[in-house]
Amino acid sequence: MFFLEYSLMLFAFILFIPIGFLLLEFLATLFPSQSNRYLEQSIRPSATILIPAHNEAKVITQCLNSLLPQLTSNDEVIVIADNCIDNTAHIVKEKGLTVIERYNNQQRGKGYAIDYGLKYLAANPPEIVVILDSDCILEPKSLDSLVVSSYIQQRPIQGTYLMETNADCSVKDRISAFAIVVKNLVRSYGLKQLNSPCLLNGSGMAFPWSIISQVSTANGQTVDDMQLSVDLAMLDYSPSYCPEAKVIGRLMQNDDGKSQRSRWEHGHLYQIFYQVPRVLIASIKQKRLELLTLALELAIPPLSILVILWFSSISLSLIGLVMGWINYSFWLLLGEGFLLFIAIAGSWYRYGRHIIPVMMLFSIPKYILWKLPIYFDFFYHNKAAWNVTERD
Repeated sequence: MFFLEYSLMLFAFILFIPIGFLLLEFLATLFPSQSNRYLEQSIRPSATILIPAHNEAKVITQCLNSLLPQLTSNDEVIVIADNCIDNTAHIVKEKGLTVIERYNNQQRGKGYAIDYGLKYLAANPPEIVVILDSDCILEPKSLDSLVVSSYIQQRPIQGTYLMETNADCSVKDRISAFAIVVKNLVRSYGLKQLNSPCLLNGSGMAFPWSIISQVSTANGQTVDDMQLSVDLAMLDYSPSYCPEAKVIGRLMQNDDGKSQRSRWEHGHLYQIFYQVPRVLIASIKQKRLELLTLALELAIPPLSILVILWFSSISLSLIGLVMGWINYSFWLLLGEGFLLFIAIAGSWYRYGRHIIPVMMLFSIPKYILWKLPIYFDFFYHNKAAWNVTERD
């Protein structure tokens, strides 16, 4: 019985780390925002926008139409048509833009496509490189915000990357979209308020050439943005969040949507297991607080699994409490549940009410149960690497 109590106490202390840091990030968003003084600068350097595209003929026109009005005469757009078998390249050429085609069936994935584009730029590099997914819409003035912020700060910049929702969205899509709001907006904004670095999200990113040229993106990980965040932070180029830049992407539907979520979740878990210890050790050796902050941010698992971990442990401790086996661990976990509720409910009330109406909140437990097999599958069929999607 002592073993059970001590085990639950230890787990509760471990669980407090991601829950406490998540709450801290949310609370930080409640304070008055700091004005972005960098955007007041009149300097607007030239930029090259890299757009990796894999069979995106259905959506790339919308992406380009949102981007083209924001270009200056010195900017350039380069689309990497990566292993495409549709007319993506033809659509880009009709817009009068540069397209480079890449075919490699062994090295497949967004990271390899970006690496191909960066190597293409090496002969005549730009001042700033912006990476935008081909199924995203860049909201007005966002390009200027990304480019100027990255140029003035001389560091990687991440804009607000959210998912599109409309009246036809399913409950699952709405809950997924809200989870992305928490991850990409609430947490990133909270870190900015705390003067801490953020994680890259994969689209709507800007980099000085002198920085992005020092790392490799050539990998098949589906969360290559997290890996890139770590690699850059290790070189003392931690990313910074720019809320003024906004990018809207799309969630895949049906089975493809489930596959997409599996890849994201598995990739995230992979980063927790392998990168958090690495970053923690580096923060101690290098005596850098920003690396410690980055490790704490990486340690926050997807919201669903965080809730599952808390609910499983509180249920076990409740049984132990009723049986008279344990005492302290239950009350500690109960308090953590209250903190977790504040963080999630507060984020929903402030940033997610338009995505999930009140009545749909009752569907969240069903959604979490739907995702359970995804997490169990992580230990048997890890999908942290690239695999076939609806684009194929």
